[in-house]
Amino acid sequence: MDELWSFVFCGKNKVWIWIALNRATREVVAYAYGDRSENTCQILWDRVPSDYKKAIIFSDYWKAYQAVIPREQHRAVGKETGETAHIERWNNTLRQHLARFVRKTLSFSKCIKMHEICLKLFIHRYNTELLPVVG
Repeated sequence: MDELWSFVFCGKNKVWIWIALNRATREVVAYAYGDRSENTCQILWDRVPSDYKKAIIFSDYWKAYQAVIPREQHRAVGKETGETAHIERWNNTLRQHLARFVRKTLSFSKCIKMHEICLKLFIHRYNTELLPVVG
């Protein structure tokens, strides 16, 4: 799991996009958007399919993960471990494909609804067409 920020309408309106990625298949299994709080992390966790909730969950050290994900399943790790490399790469892929998710850009969403629609469309396309071949 990881989160990345972008903005809607102006740079002061940060929106955090939270992603849960299956490391084996690289498929996005859940997402949420909002602020960087435990509430948004809880929305993400609630959207994770039940079979995935049995697995070990890797994330960074952000306190929201520690508050929401059960302790016996959660592994907080630094980027140097490589355990979150797949999701960090996914964040880069999102930003390369959709300019509205780049931090410093002239392209941006004017409303949160369009921001989410673009994200949903990208996730659908990624999961059905763009997934890297793993094997």
